[in-house]
Amino acid sequence: MQCESIFNRRADVNDNIKPRAIIVGGSLAGLFNAIMLRSIGWQVDIFERTPHALESRGGGIVLQPEVELAFELAGLKDYPDLGVVSHERLFLNDDGSIAQRMHGQQTLTSWPMLYNTMRNAIPDDNYHLNSRLVSVSEEDDSKVTAVFEDGRVVTGDLLIGADGVNSTVRSLMLPGITPDYAGYVAWRGLVKEGELDPEVAELLSQRFVFHQYPGSHILQYLIPAPDGSTRAGDRYFNWVWYRNVSADDLPKLLTDRTGRSRPTSVPPGLAKQESVDEMHVAAKSQLAPQMARLVLATKEPFIQAILDLSVNRMVFGRVILTGDAAFVPRPHTAASTSKAAANAIDLAVALRHGDENLGTVLAHWEQRQIALGERLQSQGQMLGNRSQFPASAQ
Repeated sequence: MQCESIFNRRADVNDNIKPRAIIVGGSLAGLFNAIMLRSIGWQVDIFERTPHALESRGGGIVLQPEVELAFELAGLKDYPDLGVVSHERLFLNDDGSIAQRMHGQQTLTSWPMLYNTMRNAIPDDNYHLNSRLVSVSEEDDSKVTAVFEDGRVVTGDLLIGADGVNSTVRSLMLPGITPDYAGYVAWRGLVKEGELDPEVAELLSQRFVFHQYPGSHILQYLIPAPDGSTRAGDRYFNWVWYRNVSADDLPKLLTDRTGRSRPTSVPPGLAKQESVDEMHVAAKSQLAPQMARLVLATKEPFIQAILDLSVNRMVFGRVILTGDAAFVPRPHTAASTSKAAANAIDLAVALRHGDENLGTVLAHWEQRQIALGERLQSQGQMLGNRSQFPASAQ
């Protein structure tokens, strides 16, 4: 494979002359960039704004080839089985009978599985919590400097904004560019395999199962346990239910049980009980029986607003945007995580074998990544609008 030969020729250079990357954002996009740049000999420091270790950011993830390629190219040879294999897709009728069966294997993984595998590859000295970015500057076009809230000043050769949909780096480079609400939310939840009714569990186990009805759909699949176990009994059923919510009603839904107003999501355990109760009533009347029982068995459902975000620039001198800081594809594409991996792989390849100056290398990288982001955004909008707003999508 051509990419393998590129990364096998990594140069051994002294640490004090290695180029240095400042990565803002310590979740998956930041970690993909970190493992890829380390694999080509760069020094890497990750700066995460939260003061504590990150917790699960959304449960299940459909494993795409870009993620596996990033792990392979980065030399993570000892990573475990990355997910649970689904052997077929089932589409249910309203009464729970099987409307359609499609054979084919797919691997389903989880945020903790990917996060922990990559985080364990980064030395603790290079992963900095409680690091809130304040400003970015380039003084002589040869270095970029980041200033953090606690007064730290860090200088490097490249600053990577991988800090998600509410990116500070994007707000500094492209003030006024913010995500747009798509008109619906995803209710999500996890149920441990042994805690679901056996009859329902038998139908749902190791299958990608859907129930579609006018203006909505729900899906589910098995994922590894939070500790990474893929053994039967340890795994979790992961479900996602898309429900239309007006922009006027969204702030109320995103106000958690403590009264805190949250911008884009309500974490597990913090959704207001009245919101959960309303969702349960709707599940009983709208979902196929197996899906309703799965939803009702969930102890701590959580909420994610579905957003659209795109930029027309990803490179600003020695500052770049990657992952959800630049483009947020809707989850129907199953491509947010794989896009972050693709951004990082292409960047490492470009930097490792770029014969031009850095500006030219990054300009070519930007062109390819914007094309990818725009394609995924268009695809996600088409899929989501067709599901949630079928009348207007015709």
